[in-house]
Amino acid sequence: MSLLRRRKHPFNEFFRKPEKEHENGDFGYESKRKKIPYEHEEERPLSKWSCFDTWCWLIGCVCVTWWFILFLYNAMPASFPKYVTEVITGPLPDPPGVKLRKLGLTAKHPVVFVPAAVTGGLELWEGRKCAQGLFRKRLWGGTFGDVYKRPQCWVEHMSLDNETGMDPCGIRVRPISGLVTADGFGSGCFVWTTLVSNLARIGYEEKTMFMAAYDWRLSFQNTQVRDQTLSRIKNNIELMVATSGGEKVVIIPHSTGALFFLHFMKWVEAPPPMGGGGGPYWCSKHIKAVVNIAAPFLGVPKAIPLFLSAESKDISLVRAMAPSFLENDIFQPQILQHVMRLSHSWDSAVSMIPRGGDMIWGGLDWSPEEGYSCDRKREMKNSTRVTNPARAKSAISLTRSANFGRIVSFGKDVAEAPSNDIDRIDFKGAVKGRRAENRTCRDLWTEYHGMGFEGTKAVADYKTYTAESIVELLHFVAPKMMARSTAHFSYGIADNMDDPKYKHYKYWSNPLETKLPNAPEMEIFSFYGTGLPTERAYVYKLSPNAECHIPFQIDSSTNDEETCLKGGAYSVDGDGTVPVLSAGFMCAKAWHGKTKFNPSGIRTYLREYRHSPPTTLLEGRGTVSCAHVDIMRNFALIEDVIRIAAGASGEELGGNRVHSNIFKWSEKINLQL
Repeated sequence: MSLLRRRKHPFNEFFRKPEKEHENGDFGYESKRKKIPYEHEEERPLSKWSCFDTWCWLIGCVCVTWWFILFLYNAMPASFPKYVTEVITGPLPDPPGVKLRKLGLTAKHPVVFVPAAVTGGLELWEGRKCAQGLFRKRLWGGTFGDVYKRPQCWVEHMSLDNETGMDPCGIRVRPISGLVTADGFGSGCFVWTTLVSNLARIGYEEKTMFMAAYDWRLSFQNTQVRDQTLSRIKNNIELMVATSGGEKVVIIPHSTGALFFLHFMKWVEAPPPMGGGGGPYWCSKHIKAVVNIAAPFLGVPKAIPLFLSAESKDISLVRAMAPSFLENDIFQPQILQHVMRLSHSWDSAVSMIPRGGDMIWGGLDWSPEEGYSCDRKREMKNSTRVTNPARAKSAISLTRSANFGRIVSFGKDVAEAPSNDIDRIDFKGAVKGRRAENRTCRDLWTEYHGMGFEGTKAVADYKTYTAESIVELLHFVAPKMMARSTAHFSYGIADNMDDPKYKHYKYWSNPLETKLPNAPEMEIFSFYGTGLPTERAYVYKLSPNAECHIPFQIDSSTNDEETCLKGGAYSVDGDGTVPVLSAGFMCAKAWHGKTKFNPSGIRTYLREYRHSPPTTLLEGRGTVSCAHVDIMRNFALIEDVIRIAAGASGEELGGNRVHSNIFKWSEKINLQL
């Protein structure tokens, strides 16, 4: 056995290392050679610290720190964050529900919420093979986790058929029902939660609150055709009135939900099969008030760049800061062109195109907001400096106001030039043709591929577009989208409201082409934010990658503080999304008193909320923010809503409360009422 133990391993000789070469060229071996260990005994040298190890160590430290902080947060008492905030900022005010309950207010009128486009949750009921495991999972709303896991599949299921505007074959995406559908939008973005919780504090519960969920991607009439959504809303309102002792409901639409409910009020009174058959007095019998929050009654200019270049001012600024990010061959097809594919298939997005044409939004040489300055102090100084009306025009010229009526201008020089100096070539006669290079570009198909180089150049050669010519432009660059649009929406102003054509549903969501219900006891409110720069007009340029991608883009390099131009976008007063003119004009003038748009004289009220940013990071978005979505957490607005739901009228609320120049701007619009 000892001999066996001393026996050399047969592979030792093979793995023996040679010594250094001798002078005579022969190789020798060490006389006292170290024993080569077996494989399991081999001593490995220590590896050097690599950059990869450093990153792993840092990521590990971040994760451990994060979990430790999360553990402390969950372990501390629930009142501790509030205590820290009060120590730093002072005592927090009572939530509106608590405050009003102390004053004796209780639930009275049932409440119906109408969510905005994109804030209502959507879930999958039938899908393609790539969507396995997502049955009844949220595709929209919530965490948006599936956007990151399978983006191509997500876009395919969220898009609608480009010809019909309905579900593609083999795909069914449906709205989520109940209050949970619009509680929040994405992680940490709460929409209706604060309002619902404060209503609950004065006695409301699920049987007296109803969320009118609908598939916001569809045109308003198609929600009835596919899902019978309008019938469901009608039945629920009738049930709530019957079970509450005959108390009428208070309707609370947010953003585009106001347009959807405007359509509903005409549908419910119209005879079948086009309407709901409720009769001409249905709204008078069932609705106490309509409290519109941040309603884009006349559309928003912000919708135009969405259709033209799938962007907004924020995206154009990203492009300016990182020009290679959106323009390279990897990211642009995955971002902007997919955004364009989605927006061009969603009929509800087309409802946001500015309504009323040049009469409302202004022309080449004028706009209602003429003289507006982003510096409020400077604007107030200019407005009080001149008392003689004859000198008002010269005073405005001193401030060099922007031409807000030119919603899209190709070049800053065109946006500022006198209209007589602009040489425009009509684009509508341009020859369109498919691009030859589309076979080589690695991008997905958009309607721009049917324009050709001549069509793209003709659009830029027209130089500048007003509200009326914008609609013609969209017909030129996106004919399929606009073909569906004209079947469901209209953007003009009615001359004769008794014309039988206005009984068609395509006019029902345009407040300038339809009458309010015959309900003189009903009240209509318009609540919206002011004090935030809101996009009104844009400076465009041809894209350097026009041969393969979207041919137009906002020129983010253009800036002019005096004319409110920043990052290629001219701004006016609003809530960051909806200009004051769109949110306030109907209640300020067109619906005020008995007019052709309001024949029964429904009382209308304006309530503006001045934006105030949070003073500390501990306040989060704040309870005094008036941004388009954040206003849903505004304590002053919530208090007004609760008072109306508890029975207060517009006069008891205090009537109009205005911070902007909406009445001044409305008077500049020469609309015959």
